[in-house]
Amino acid sequence: MEKKLQVKDLTLSFRTQNGKVQAVRDISFDLYKGETLAIVGESGSGKSVTSKAIMGISAVNAIIENGEILYDGKDLTKIGEEQFYELRGNKIAMIFQDPMSSLNPIMRIGKQLTEAMLLKGKANQRESKKNFNTMLHYLEQNMISSVADQGAEKAKEISAKVKDFDKFEYKHLELEGEYNEALDCATESVEEIKNILFEIEKNAVAPKAVAGRIKIILGFAKKAVSRYVVHSNASRYNELLAAVSAESKNVKVSKDFTQLSAQLKEMLEILEDAIAYVQPNFFAMGYYLTFSGAELPEMPVSELNVFLRKYLDDNFMLDFIAQAKKGIEYSYFNSVENKKKAIACIDEQFGVFNKEELVHSEVNAASKILIDAVEATIDRLAIKKDSYAYTFELAIKNAVKLYFTGIAKNDKEIKRHEKEQAKYDKIIAKGKQPEWKVTPAKVIDLDLAKKNICKLLTATKENFVNAVENMANCDFDAVTVEMIDYLKAQAAGVVNKVTQSMAKRKAIKLMEEVGIPEPRKRYRQYPFEFSGGMRQRIVIAIALAANPDILICDEPTTALDVTIQAQILELINKLKVERQLSVIFITHDLGVVANMADRIAVMYAGKIVEYGTSEDVFYSPAHPYTWALLASMPDLDTNEKLDAIPGTPPNMIYPPKGDAFAERNKYALEIDFEMQPPMFQISETHSAATWLLHPDAPKVNPPKIVTERIERMRERGGSSNG
Repeated sequence: MEKKLQVKDLTLSFRTQNGKVQAVRDISFDLYKGETLAIVGESGSGKSVTSKAIMGISAVNAIIENGEILYDGKDLTKIGEEQFYELRGNKIAMIFQDPMSSLNPIMRIGKQLTEAMLLKGKANQRESKKNFNTMLHYLEQNMISSVADQGAEKAKEISAKVKDFDKFEYKHLELEGEYNEALDCATESVEEIKNILFEIEKNAVAPKAVAGRIKIILGFAKKAVSRYVVHSNASRYNELLAAVSAESKNVKVSKDFTQLSAQLKEMLEILEDAIAYVQPNFFAMGYYLTFSGAELPEMPVSELNVFLRKYLDDNFMLDFIAQAKKGIEYSYFNSVENKKKAIACIDEQFGVFNKEELVHSEVNAASKILIDAVEATIDRLAIKKDSYAYTFELAIKNAVKLYFTGIAKNDKEIKRHEKEQAKYDKIIAKGKQPEWKVTPAKVIDLDLAKKNICKLLTATKENFVNAVENMANCDFDAVTVEMIDYLKAQAAGVVNKVTQSMAKRKAIKLMEEVGIPEPRKRYRQYPFEFSGGMRQRIVIAIALAANPDILICDEPTTALDVTIQAQILELINKLKVERQLSVIFITHDLGVVANMADRIAVMYAGKIVEYGTSEDVFYSPAHPYTWALLASMPDLDTNEKLDAIPGTPPNMIYPPKGDAFAERNKYALEIDFEMQPPMFQISETHSAATWLLHPDAPKVNPPKIVTERIERMRERGGSSNG
């Protein structure tokens, strides 16, 4: 299953006047394609802090002390705002808790929906062009390298083929761009004609206003004439354009819409037929028009597509695909060989980083060798990027810098703190109360820094070992097709210009998709004219506008009543399935995610205390905190009193030495107050951080309220293992 996001050993704190608040402490989780991961916990547990770190919108006083957030070959903890701008909204989108705080109260909903589409449109075109040129360059390099033994003539032949591919792709872009513009204008004309016909039918349009409305419609409608949009009826269509223009002026005097309505309906029929036509294969057409030297044959589009595809395959594509496959194989196996070398290199250099005290010169030299070795493993033709390889250089440089920064500054910081503390104590000894507080020492844990370097090397090696062991499973035919599709998609992105009318139409479709009634009317309304549930649907539509890979929902139902909550949850589930989204759903209420989460991470005091599938957590909960959450969840099948969780979460400026939940846990053992529990593996999918799972721990069962609730859920058929 494809991993879309990896969070590894993330530790995040906030600097405050009172000290450093340790909000997230060494958490790790994966998010897979098409799944929903729920992160559940009380306020202050670190759920939203984690999501904001993923989005790159942490508070200015936030410090990411350790860990990685890996997405698409990038470590999101290390990239700058410019790179986040490309990801945020486009690839990773977020829905916040209060929709009113997410919307501008004095801007119409339509503008808020289209604003990001228009701003991102040009950036996406530039990115697509860059991706196309870069990938085609790497493909050419590897195709040539794969036939290096066949001499310079073969290399020239391949370069010529790649140039031909690039050349007819430009023709493809030109054709598709013209088609997209005509289709867009036809679609916009259809919508506007339907609107004005509806208003005419309801006597809701003033005769004086008709000419202006018709002028706007005709502006779009004239551009819809194209060989593959309005074509076969182009002559009659052009006659109608002139007739409608003339009649719209007559209506102002006659106030009779009969003739105009008939003309508009005929136009509408032609346009709707044109929109439904089969789309030509512009990729194959681009090759034919570039290299055949002939005009396109006159035939139905479905037959033309077959003819063009055969011509492309026979004269170019099959041979190009065969050569591309060799290049992809060459790049892949070269990467595998370099991974083997990198594994050996990591083994050789590991001892440099695993000493009592690291030597700066040795570490710098070893780091350079490792960076070069790992860099060489990158398969530039892989569509799915190896996050370990792509982020290794930055990760090891930062980890090494942190260690030696600690050596240089720790003593000075400790002395500063001791001096400040002594001054503070002296004032106290005189019976006075200082108006200031001692700033805690900002000391870098050298052992942890060194451990993290070793952990990075070990994880990178394990990733390479796994890749080498699975090298025989690569389907090069499928990978080659994926490469050609990728190049075509990037090329199409270059001509995918987002106009105001396109953005409006997409916004209205999104409003329909998220269940907003009368979207055309609502498009021009302000947020205050919507209910809470409708506002949240608008926020969801805005988040979906760029077709993101990942959708983060930060308590999106908290501000809504129960019935609206259910509707929003159902909507998110539906959209996830339809769009193959990966969803991170953040909530304090386990009941909210019962029917939508695939996996659940339970967080408390900045740590994940239980992690498993939805069934694991609901039917076999293992951590006392999870028991407490389940016991405090309302249940319609019983009148028994809910169990409140006693006490309050700990002060994370001074996190507890042992299990953070120990003070509130009636099942706590003595060791819970002395040592943090490790994550005990219960099954392949289920783990929990509680000393109750230690082999020497006494047997403790969940409280009666939890076991009875589990039994009721099983009786209702909720568990497959019941």
